[in-house]
Amino acid sequence: MNILCGYNVNIDSVYRMSGAEVSELLDSFEAAEILDKIENPPGEIFLESDFVAGLAYCMKNGCGAEWLVFEQSVFEFLKNRYFGKSLVRMGGNAGIMANALSQLGASRVIPNVAVPSKTQLSLFSKKAIYFPEASSQITENAREELDENKGAFSSSQEPIHFVFDFSEGETFSLYGTEVRVPRENRFIATCDNLNLRLFVNPAFEKYALQHACEIDGVLISGFHLLLENYPNGLTYNTILDNILSQLKSWKTRNNKLQIHLEFGHFASKEIANSVFVEFAKFSDSLGMNEDELAMFYNLHGVPREGLLHMKADAISNAAFRLASRRGLKKLLIHTREFVLAVFKTDFKFDPKPNPEPETGPQPETELETESEVQRTVGEKLEALEFGVRCAGVYAASGRLEGRKFVKEESSKLQESPFGRKQVEVFLKAFNGKTFGHGAYTFMEGYIICMLPTLLSGSPVTTVGLGDTLTAGTFLRGLELDVQA
Repeated sequence: MNILCGYNVNIDSVYRMSGAEVSELLDSFEAAEILDKIENPPGEIFLESDFVAGLAYCMKNGCGAEWLVFEQSVFEFLKNRYFGKSLVRMGGNAGIMANALSQLGASRVIPNVAVPSKTQLSLFSKKAIYFPEASSQITENAREELDENKGAFSSSQEPIHFVFDFSEGETFSLYGTEVRVPRENRFIATCDNLNLRLFVNPAFEKYALQHACEIDGVLISGFHLLLENYPNGLTYNTILDNILSQLKSWKTRNNKLQIHLEFGHFASKEIANSVFVEFAKFSDSLGMNEDELAMFYNLHGVPREGLLHMKADAISNAAFRLASRRGLKKLLIHTREFVLAVFKTDFKFDPKPNPEPETGPQPETELETESEVQRTVGEKLEALEFGVRCAGVYAASGRLEGRKFVKEESSKLQESPFGRKQVEVFLKAFNGKTFGHGAYTFMEGYIICMLPTLLSGSPVTTVGLGDTLTAGTFLRGLELDVQA
C-alpha cells in the first residue's frame, strides 16, 4: 500500500520538570509580573515570563495546557535551556501515523514535512518512508510567501513542541508560598508557525499530484491546530478551501483513493464544526476519540456525560446519529477502553418497528445471506482488531517492529475489563450479535462494530495511541478492500 500522510509533522521535546527547577526559574523573574499572569493567564507566549507563568499555573492547579509561542527570542530561550536535556521524539499526528504505517508493512509512506531538518528527518522510520526531493527544502517562491507571512519566525524554523511533564506531589516555592502539585499533567509551549496553517511542502504537493494514480490511501490530520485569524489576515476558511481543492485534485486523478481525516482537540468549536461540515461527505472515513465526539453535541444531541464516561450505548447513539445525519461512509471512535466503528452499507433491510424513536436508532433485521453478512462484518472487525493490537503493543513496548512482533506481543496483553463490560451493554442495548472478540448490529443502513482494547499493566507510553490505532486500522482496511 502506498499512503500519503498530511499535514502536521513536528518535533516533540519532552522534559520532566521538577519542583526545584521551577523554584529556581521563578526566582529569575519579578514576583509581581509572574503572580499577575498566574492570576490572569495570557494563554499565549510572547515573553519568557508568559512561559514561566503558564508552567507555574499548570503545576499549581494540576491542569494541562498548550500555549503557542509567537516570539523567536522565547523559542531560543526554550531550546537553549531544555532541548539538549529532553527526550526528542516524533510529534504531530501525521508524523506518528507515518511511522506506524512504515513499521507495519506499508510499501511506501510519503509524509508532508514542513521543515525537513536533519533532526526532523532522523525521527522517521527507516523502512518505507519516502521524502520527495528531501534535499531541496522550500522553493524560492514558497519561501518568499512564507517570509511575508511568518510573523516572528523564520521560514526555516524547526517546528518544536516543548512538552513539560510534571508529577503529582512535586513541591516548589511560589515566592515564599509552598505549592504541592495536585496531579500529574503537562504544559506545552508550541513553536510551530507552519503547521498552525497546515503548510504543504511543495515537494510533497508535486509528488502527490504526479503520482496520485499510484496512491492507495491518504491520512490527513492537524486541523485542530488552525487559528481563527492569522497575523497576515489569513483565515482558517481559506486554508480549508485550499486543502479541499488539493484533495479533490487527487481524487480526480484516482477515484479509488481512500481518504481518512483524523480529528484532534480543537480549541475552537467553530473551527471544529467547519472542518466537519466541509470534509464529512468528501472523506471516506473520519476518526476521533470520545472527547472529540462530545464536542459535536450540536450535531448529534447526545449528552457529554455518557460519552466522556465511555458508555457504549451513548457513544453508539452519538456516532450513529453523526454518521447517518451527515451521510458519512465510515466513522471510527477510539477510546482507552474500546473502539467503535459505524459503516454505511448497501445491504437491504427489513426494519423492525421503532416504538420509542426518542431513544435513538433501533436495530434492524437484514435480508442478506448469512455468509455475506459474516464476510462483511468479519472484515470490519479484522481491521479494527489489527489497529487495537498495534496500539496495545505500542503502549506496552513503545515499539512497532512488524506484524510478527505485533502478533506475538499483543498475545501477552489483556482485554480491557471495562471495555468487555461495555460490549455486553452494547449487545443488550441494540440486540447485537457477537463475532470473535467483538460485536455488531445493523441500524438504518449502517453496521456498527465494537471491540475492547488491549491494555498494558505498565505502559511505556500513552502518547500517540489513537494515531497508532487509526494507522493500523486504515492500513488493514485498505488491504482487505484490495483483496475483495
